[in-house]
Order: sequence, then C-alpha cells, then structure tokens
Amino acid sequence: MQRYNVGLIGYGVGGAIFHAPMIAATPSLRLARVASRSADPDALTRAYPGVTRDDTPQAMLDDPAIALVVVCTPNASHYALAKAALQAGKHVVVDKPFVLSSAEGEALVALAKEQGLLLSVYHNRRWDGDFLTLRHTVASGELGPIHTYRAHFDRYSPQVKRSWKSEAQPGSGVLWDLGSHLIDQALQLFGLPRAVTAQVCIQRQGAQVEDAFELVLDYGDRKAMLHASALVRAPGPRYEVHGAQGSFIKYGVDTQEDTLKGGGRPGDAGWGHDLPANYATITGADGASRVIASIPGDYRTYYAGIHQAIAEGTPPPVAAEDAVAVVRVIECAYRSHRERRTIDFA
Repeated sequence: MQRYNVGLIGYGVGGAIFHAPMIAATPSLRLARVASRSADPDALTRAYPGVTRDDTPQAMLDDPAIALVVVCTPNASHYALAKAALQAGKHVVVDKPFVLSSAEGEALVALAKEQGLLLSVYHNRRWDGDFLTLRHTVASGELGPIHTYRAHFDRYSPQVKRSWKSEAQPGSGVLWDLGSHLIDQALQLFGLPRAVTAQVCIQRQGAQVEDAFELVLDYGDRKAMLHASALVRAPGPRYEVHGAQGSFIKYGVDTQEDTLKGGGRPGDAGWGHDLPANYATITGADGASRVIASIPGDYRTYYAGIHQAIAEGTPPPVAAEDAVAVVRVIECAYRSHRERRTIDFA
C-alpha cells in the first residue's frame, strides 16, 4: 500500500484535535509537515515523531514529497491557501466551511479539475454516530415519507471565548461554524432545497458576531428546521424527525469530539460509541416505541476515503461540489436575514 505524506496548515483546535489525530490514525497517510507559528515544536514532535514544523506553508508547498495538503486555518484564508496548494500540484483537503462564497468554491473546483487533483472538504459530522443512525433509519423507510426534520447543535457557553471565531471578521460566527455541519447533514438526507428562510442573531452579552440562528429549508411538503445557540443550558432533542409512519427522537451529541479534547485517540476502547442513555427512540404508527442502539461514529472513515480517492481515483468521501452547495445555502440564509424574506434556492 502506497503511503502519502501529508502537510497540515494550521494547528489550532481544528488542526490539533480534528485533523492530525485522524491523519495519524490512517496507516496509508503520514503527517510529515505542520505549518504553524504557534505550535510547540517539542510537543508536536512528541505527538507525531518525525514531523517538521514550519512557520509558513511555503516549505510544504515546495516539498515534492508532500502529496496532500490539509487547510485548517481561519475561514477567510481557506480560498487563498487551497488555491496555492492546488497550483503547487498538491491534493487538497479544506476544513469546513469550504470558502466564504460559492464563486470561490466553484473556482477551486474548476482549478482542481484542470490540474487533475483531488479536492475535498472535511464535513466530518457525516460520521457522527447519531447522524449515521438517523441516516440509516430514514433510508430504511421505517418512518415513511419524512415531513418534519428538526436538528439542533446547541451548547451552553455564556462567556464569549477569545478566538478568531468570536471576532467580527469575515467567516466568523455560528452559522459558518456549526451551521455548516447542520446544513451538510440536511442536504445529505434530502438534497437541495426549494427555498431558504433564516434568522441570525447575537444572544450573549459582549458577543461581536452572531451566536444563534434559526434556518428553514423548504422542500415543499417537507421542512428541515436547523437551530443553534450558545445559550441552551438544558438541550432538547438533537434530532426530531417525523414521517407518515413514525417518529425518531435522539438526544445527546456524538462522543468523538469530547474524547479527542480529553486526550483520547482514534481506536481507543469504545471509540465513537454513544452513551446508552442517549440512544434514539423510534415510535411507530401504532404508538409503540422502542430504543435503538446508535451506530458507532468514526471520523477516520473520512481520511481512509481520501487515501482511496488519491490511490485509486474513486470519488472522495465529501465532494467539493457538496461543500459549495452548503456555502450557497449560507449565502441564502444571510440574504434572508438581511431582507427579512424567504429566498428561492436557484
């Protein structure tokens, strides 16, 4: 099996928690270079022996041994870095959200095709255990035609943390952050919507950018309602899905993020397993309810798919075109909020 060297641009929470461990856990990939001024070189070497730390991305772009570049930097820099990596002849993975305009996304898709290179976006929440369980249930047809879909990504963080995500700059705010996850999941389940309606707001004192939103994707006889807030002390269901023949209710969030932040690593005992208290309940048309165990989540699936796409030319685990669609929905959402009306998705 050919092993590909990977260069990671950015080693903040996203790079250190969500990308580097998954790259290292993929036998066919090797984390070879990390571009980050802030990363502790000694700590980085202890975690990933043999890795080289660079102050800027240029060294990895110039390194012919680097096959794949992963961009995990503040959102406003995604486009320029991904473009530079593609022009340097590298396959590219960009952290979500892809870019800050659909025009930028389409330009990168065209450039990747012109160069004959892989371009993908890390929408890792497709491999959350709760979403895998929901997707399997919907696909089984057990719920019948879905008419109501509600998904929440709520947290309780009353104090505004110092981070680029909380500063008033392009690409910051909860709609770009958590919203991109919820939108991508809805599009995976139901495809592109007919129209988008949104309200975006600031709820926390001292916040500079929006920290809550309500988003409705219109599918005609089906509505997908997406919500996020930083001020929810007692969260309701993560997913509430109703069909003509039954309902699916799921509490709690996937455990992988907390495991990674707590120092755990992919492959540890119980990796990606849900808490039994958070298993979903399905209620059928006859009113009878049953609890179903969650399918284990596993973000490693993404990078395994990236290797296969590079080595064998198979479709990537997330198509860049899918990520462009997410950005288009976000563009419609902001326009809906500004103009206080529903926006046709065209």
